Amino acid sequence: MIWIGLTGSIGMGKSTVAAMFERAGVPVFDADAEVRTLQGPGGELVDRIGARFPGMVHEGLLDREKLASLVLEDPGQLTALEAIVHPAVRDARKAFIDAHPDAPALLFDIPLLFESGGDAEFDKVVVVSAAADLQRHRVLARPGMTEAKLDSILARQMPDLDKRARADFVIDTSGDLSTTEKQVRDILACLGIQAGE
Repeated sequence: MIWIGLTGSIGMGKSTVAAMFERAGVPVFDADAEVRTLQGPGGELVDRIGARFPGMVHEGLLDREKLASLVLEDPGQLTALEAIVHPAVRDARKAFIDAHPDAPALLFDIPLLFESGGDAEFDKVVVVSAAADLQRHRVLARPGMTEAKLDSILARQMPDLDKRARADFVIDTSGDLSTTEKQVRDILACLGIQAGE
Protein backbone atom coordinates (compact mmCIF):
# COMPACT_ATOMS: atom_id res chain seq x y z
CA MET A 1 0.00 0.00 0.00
CA ILE A 2 1.30 3.44 -0.98
CA TRP A 3 0.55 6.35 1.31
CA ILE A 4 0.22 9.60 -0.64
CA GLY A 5 0.26 12.97 1.10
CA LEU A 6 -1.66 15.68 -0.76
CA THR A 7 -0.96 19.27 0.15
CA GLY A 8 -0.83 22.81 -1.18
CA SER A 9 -1.59 26.32 -0.06
CA ILE A 10 -5.10 27.72 0.31
CA GLY A 11 -6.99 28.16 -2.95
CA MET A 12 -4.78 25.87 -5.01
CA GLY A 13 -7.48 23.26 -5.69
CA LYS A 14 -6.68 20.46 -3.22
CA SER A 15 -10.32 19.47 -2.77
CA THR A 16 -10.87 19.23 -6.52
CA VAL A 17 -7.74 17.11 -6.94
CA ALA A 18 -8.61 14.89 -3.97
CA ALA A 19 -12.03 14.23 -5.53
CA MET A 20 -10.29 13.20 -8.75
CA PHE A 21 -8.12 10.68 -6.87
CA GLU A 22 -11.24 9.37 -5.14
CA ARG A 23 -13.11 8.96 -8.45
CA ALA A 24 -10.07 7.04 -9.72
CA GLY A 25 -10.52 4.56 -6.86
CA VAL A 26 -8.09 5.87 -4.23
CA PRO A 27 -9.68 6.25 -0.76
CA VAL A 28 -9.21 9.80 0.56
CA PHE A 29 -8.80 11.03 4.13
CA ASP A 30 -9.60 14.76 4.26
CA ALA A 31 -8.09 16.26 7.43
CA ASP A 32 -10.03 19.53 7.09
CA ALA A 33 -13.34 17.70 6.63
CA GLU A 34 -12.58 15.62 9.72
CA VAL A 35 -11.92 18.80 11.72
CA ARG A 36 -15.22 20.26 10.52
CA THR A 37 -17.02 17.10 11.69
CA LEU A 38 -15.29 17.14 15.07
CA GLN A 39 -16.14 20.83 15.54
CA GLY A 40 -19.55 20.77 13.87
CA PRO A 41 -23.03 20.28 15.39
CA GLY A 42 -22.81 17.34 17.78
CA GLY A 43 -19.07 17.06 17.17
CA GLU A 44 -17.07 15.29 19.84
CA LEU A 45 -14.72 18.25 20.41
CA VAL A 46 -17.28 21.04 20.76
CA ASP A 47 -17.58 20.83 24.55
CA ARG A 48 -13.80 20.58 25.09
CA ILE A 49 -13.16 23.56 22.85
CA GLY A 50 -15.92 25.51 24.58
CA ALA A 51 -14.37 24.77 27.98
CA ARG A 52 -10.92 25.94 26.84
CA PHE A 53 -12.18 28.93 24.81
CA PRO A 54 -15.06 30.56 26.74
CA GLY A 55 -17.67 32.33 24.63
CA MET A 56 -16.99 30.30 21.49
CA VAL A 57 -19.89 27.85 21.91
CA HIS A 58 -23.52 29.01 21.91
CA GLU A 59 -26.39 26.54 22.35
CA GLY A 60 -24.08 23.66 21.50
CA LEU A 61 -22.71 25.24 18.33
CA LEU A 62 -19.08 26.31 17.92
CA ASP A 63 -18.54 29.71 16.31
CA ARG A 64 -15.72 28.59 13.99
CA GLU A 65 -15.25 32.05 12.44
CA LYS A 66 -14.81 33.70 15.84
CA LEU A 67 -12.46 30.92 16.97
CA ALA A 68 -10.42 31.22 13.75
CA SER A 69 -10.04 34.97 14.27
CA LEU A 70 -8.78 34.39 17.80
CA VAL A 71 -6.24 31.68 17.01
CA LEU A 72 -4.91 33.33 13.83
CA GLU A 73 -3.96 36.37 15.92
CA ASP A 74 -2.41 34.48 18.85
CA PRO A 75 0.07 31.61 18.37
CA GLY A 76 -0.42 30.50 21.98
CA GLN A 77 -4.16 30.09 21.46
CA LEU A 78 -3.53 28.23 18.20
CA THR A 79 -1.21 25.80 20.00
CA ALA A 80 -3.90 25.21 22.65
CA LEU A 81 -6.51 24.49 19.97
CA GLU A 82 -4.17 22.15 18.11
CA ALA A 83 -3.55 20.21 21.35
CA ILE A 84 -7.27 19.43 21.41
CA VAL A 85 -7.82 18.83 17.69
CA HIS A 86 -4.71 16.99 16.47
CA PRO A 87 -5.03 13.85 18.65
CA ALA A 88 -8.66 13.41 17.56
CA VAL A 89 -7.70 13.77 13.90
CA ARG A 90 -4.92 11.20 14.38
CA ASP A 91 -7.47 8.77 15.83
CA ALA A 92 -9.79 9.34 12.87
CA ARG A 93 -6.91 8.80 10.46
CA LYS A 94 -6.04 5.49 12.11
CA ALA A 95 -9.67 4.37 11.78
CA PHE A 96 -9.60 5.35 8.09
CA ILE A 97 -6.43 3.30 7.49
CA ASP A 98 -7.90 0.31 9.33
CA ALA A 99 -11.04 0.54 7.16
CA HIS A 100 -9.07 0.16 3.90
CA PRO A 101 -6.61 -2.71 4.47
CA ASP A 102 -6.63 -3.91 0.84
CA ALA A 103 -6.39 -0.60 -1.01
CA PRO A 104 -3.30 -0.28 -3.25
CA ALA A 105 -3.00 3.37 -2.17
CA LEU A 106 -4.47 5.81 0.31
CA LEU A 107 -4.48 9.57 -0.13
CA PHE A 108 -4.29 11.97 2.82
CA ASP A 109 -5.38 15.55 2.10
CA ILE A 110 -3.44 17.60 4.68
CA PRO A 111 -3.16 21.36 4.04
CA LEU A 112 -0.26 22.00 6.46
CA LEU A 113 1.63 18.78 5.71
CA PHE A 114 5.08 20.36 5.36
CA GLU A 115 4.48 22.99 8.03
CA SER A 116 3.63 20.29 10.58
CA GLY A 117 6.59 18.09 9.58
CA GLY A 118 4.19 15.30 8.65
CA ASP A 119 5.57 14.71 5.15
CA ALA A 120 8.04 12.09 6.41
CA GLU A 121 5.10 9.74 7.14
CA PHE A 122 4.23 9.38 3.45
CA ASP A 123 5.70 7.40 0.57
CA LYS A 124 4.97 10.18 -1.91
CA VAL A 125 3.91 13.80 -1.59
CA VAL A 126 1.77 15.55 -4.20
CA VAL A 127 1.64 19.35 -4.14
CA VAL A 128 -1.30 21.12 -5.75
CA SER A 129 -0.29 24.48 -7.16
CA ALA A 130 -1.55 27.36 -9.31
CA ALA A 131 -0.45 30.84 -10.33
CA ALA A 132 -0.43 33.28 -7.38
CA ASP A 133 -2.93 35.69 -8.97
CA LEU A 134 -5.34 32.83 -9.66
CA GLN A 135 -4.93 31.62 -6.09
CA ARG A 136 -5.82 35.05 -4.67
CA HIS A 137 -8.80 35.36 -7.02
CA ARG A 138 -10.16 31.96 -5.93
CA VAL A 139 -9.73 32.60 -2.21
CA LEU A 140 -11.09 36.15 -2.19
CA ALA A 141 -14.25 34.87 -3.92
CA ARG A 142 -15.05 32.80 -0.82
CA PRO A 143 -17.76 34.14 1.51
CA GLY A 144 -16.34 36.09 4.43
CA MET A 145 -12.79 36.16 3.07
CA THR A 146 -10.81 39.41 3.18
CA GLU A 147 -7.35 40.45 2.01
CA ALA A 148 -6.22 40.68 5.66
CA LYS A 149 -7.54 37.22 6.53
CA LEU A 150 -5.93 35.71 3.44
CA ASP A 151 -2.59 37.35 4.24
CA SER A 152 -2.79 35.98 7.80
CA ILE A 153 -3.44 32.46 6.48
CA LEU A 154 -0.64 32.68 3.90
CA ALA A 155 1.79 33.87 6.59
CA ARG A 156 1.31 30.51 8.36
CA GLN A 157 1.85 28.50 5.18
CA MET A 158 5.11 27.55 3.52
CA PRO A 159 5.55 29.47 0.23
CA ASP A 160 4.25 27.61 -2.81
CA LEU A 161 7.67 27.61 -4.45
CA ASP A 162 9.18 25.79 -1.45
CA LYS A 163 6.37 23.23 -1.42
CA ARG A 164 6.86 22.54 -5.12
CA ALA A 165 10.59 22.01 -4.56
CA ARG A 166 9.91 19.39 -1.85
CA ALA A 167 7.19 17.51 -3.74
CA ASP A 168 7.50 14.15 -5.47
CA PHE A 169 4.77 15.31 -7.88
CA VAL A 170 3.24 18.72 -8.64
CA ILE A 171 -0.27 19.12 -10.03
CA ASP A 172 -0.85 22.52 -11.65
CA THR A 173 -4.52 23.48 -11.47
CA SER A 174 -4.18 26.68 -13.51
CA GLY A 175 -5.67 24.98 -16.58
CA ASP A 176 -9.01 23.27 -17.19
CA LEU A 177 -10.33 20.32 -15.19
CA SER A 178 -9.53 17.74 -17.86
CA THR A 179 -5.86 18.81 -17.80
CA THR A 180 -5.82 18.49 -14.01
CA GLU A 181 -7.47 15.07 -14.18
CA LYS A 182 -4.86 13.88 -16.69
CA GLN A 183 -2.11 14.86 -14.25
CA VAL A 184 -3.82 12.80 -11.52
CA ARG A 185 -4.05 9.75 -13.79
CA ASP A 186 -0.43 10.18 -14.91
CA ILE A 187 0.69 10.11 -11.26
CA LEU A 188 -1.32 6.96 -10.58
CA ALA A 189 0.17 5.31 -13.67
CA CYS A 190 3.67 6.33 -12.55
CA LEU A 191 2.99 4.69 -9.18
CA GLY A 192 1.66 1.54 -10.85
CA ILE A 193 -1.87 2.06 -9.54
CA GLN A 194 -4.76 1.08 -11.81
CA ALA A 195 -7.21 3.99 -11.97
CA GLY A 196 -10.93 3.24 -11.78
CA GLU A 197 -13.78 4.68 -13.88
